[in-house]
Amino acid sequence: MDSRNPLNPYAAERQITSGQSENDVLKVAHDIYFADHKKKFTLEHAWCLLRFEQKWLSLNTPKPSGTSKRKGCETPCQSTNTTAADDEVRPEGIKTAKAKRNTGKGKSVAEYAAIMDMKREDWEMKKDDLDRKERLSKLAILDTLLAKTEPLSVAEEVVKNKLLNLLF
Repeated sequence: MDSRNPLNPYAAERQITSGQSENDVLKVAHDIYFADHKKKFTLEHAWCLLRFEQKWLSLNTPKPSGTSKRKGCETPCQSTNTTAADDEVRPEGIKTAKAKRNTGKGKSVAEYAAIMDMKREDWEMKKDDLDRKERLSKLAILDTLLAKTEPLSVAEEVVKNKLLNLLF
């Protein structure tokens, strides 16, 4: 379905005569739809639910007659009578919200410096953890070499002496 209101009773209201009810206007609107699209309008249940929703209210209001493209009125403008629909503001769309979010609201230098400090501290903690793990693995190797009861091979003896010198 396109963004226009498919069943526009205001087009039908322009053709009504006195004494016609809302059902008569709806029938004329169905006839106009059939003439435009060459098929029957089958979504009347949805139209009845959505026709007073905020998105469709501006599409349902009849447009002022005249061909002037100016928004200002040269003749006296509308009276001060306003409806509740005129007072309601349409909610912000997705594109507008994204545009607001992405327009020049970057982080300040201080925020970037704080992030870099946190990352530096994190890196130092990881480095300390790796050093501790390496020391523990070397101690585990030395412990297994010292726990052996049979004589050590030449390679094992070299590793044992190297670890003893390195750790102690």
